[in-house]
Amino acid sequence: MKIAAIGLGDIAVKAYLPVLTQLENVEWVFCTRNPERLQRLTKKYHVTEAYTDYADLVKADIDAVMIHSATVSHPVLAAFFLNLGLPVFVDKPLADNYEQCERLYDLAERKQTPLFMGFNRRYIPLYKTHLPGLAGVDALPETQPSSEPLLSLRWEKHRHDLPGETRSFIFDDFIHPLDSINLNASIAPEELYITTQSAQNVGRNLLGRLDVQWQQGETLFHASMNRQHGATMETVTANYRNASYRFDSFAEGSRWLKNKEERIKLADWTPMLAAKGFHAMAEHWLDVVRAGKQSLSLTQRNLHSHLLAEHVVREVSNG
Repeated sequence: MKIAAIGLGDIAVKAYLPVLTQLENVEWVFCTRNPERLQRLTKKYHVTEAYTDYADLVKADIDAVMIHSATVSHPVLAAFFLNLGLPVFVDKPLADNYEQCERLYDLAERKQTPLFMGFNRRYIPLYKTHLPGLAGVDALPETQPSSEPLLSLRWEKHRHDLPGETRSFIFDDFIHPLDSINLNASIAPEELYITTQSAQNVGRNLLGRLDVQWQQGETLFHASMNRQHGATMETVTANYRNASYRFDSFAEGSRWLKNKEERIKLADWTPMLAAKGFHAMAEHWLDVVRAGKQSLSLTQRNLHSHLLAEHVVREVSNG
């Protein structure tokens, strides 16, 4: 396959290119408006075809495109390539408002072309192995309690000294923990319980902390982001009947079972980006490109997470 990568900024360089360029049977085309960066990265990754204008990619006979540019450019770029009938990968979020997201998925449906979202936390191997039901993946048979229902899931993603404007706070950052607890993609937005803390910063009233909770059946879900935290960190806790898990990283954590604590972790040789889910996500994306379609449940979850984000923005903005 021949795939174009557009927008080679810090996230693409740190999290995506080291993984993507190692995939077998894929030829890469690079595109960024920065000629100096383009020259440096094509040399580093031995890429022979590159462009500074995304419209010129129509000359490259590509099979798919991956978009890693700034959020504001996502809708225009995604629509351009969907109209060409090409599968599109967009790093989260798809847009900074739900209306544009819905229009893009309507376009993808009309073109019968997959529109894939880059939520790497859905693919974290340690969590998928040990947390039954997370992201629709059952635990391995040897883990316990594989038959027990999930009673609660709490996802905290905090940052140090980084309060922000409400919409960018939620769509560019908070959408990660929000999507990570949105396992069923079926909760009505009106069922969310939302709490906030503001932050005074250079005369502006910014959002400092946001917590969103809901209950479905007996299961409690909680997404939390404090951007006035003492340190940048991420914590995931899950509870089953008489069994509990806590992860303070993507590579290791604790399990409490039968009143005893056990440390669990990935193999020592696991690459960092594999531990963060980027390897598995890239393989899933290639499967979607080969098939020319993605599951309806995946599309519904992508849309629903953006719908919830839009509802939270409006509720927070309205006080």
